[in-house]
Amino acid sequence: MANLIRWEPIRELDGMRDALDRLFDEGFSRPLTSAMWDVGSVPAMDIYQTDEAIKVKMGLPGVKPEDIQISVANGVLTIRGEVKEDKEEKAKDYHLHERRFGSFSRSVSLPSHVSVEKSEAEFEDGVLTLTLPKAEEAKARTITVKAKK
Repeated sequence: MANLIRWEPIRELDGMRDALDRLFDEGFSRPLTSAMWDVGSVPAMDIYQTDEAIKVKMGLPGVKPEDIQISVANGVLTIRGEVKEDKEEKAKDYHLHERRFGSFSRSVSLPSHVSVEKSEAEFEDGVLTLTLPKAEEAKARTITVKAKK
């Protein structure tokens, strides 16, 4: 004798929603590595701020300091550069070729106004470190409250 099973369309929709959630979570959440500088990816960057300055660190392996251009305009920091290939080895049979060569550009909005004239840029061990002092008008001020008698 056959058993009848009640059809519950809501349960089927829940199952489909779960499947779509898994698809988007697994399919689009994998981070790009900073070594992949092709279309849609750029070198990794950290930005944080102290009371006095905004600090930026950017991993730029294989980039020479003279191949980096930094600009700040209208509250937007732009870092451009280029990784040049040493020389072309046509006779080599590569087993793995993951390093990327070419130019990159990264622009981000800064959280506050900075004093560009007092800014510093250091490059050590493939890491660019920028110190962008906050402009006087962007620094936090303390206001003293006076009680009336």
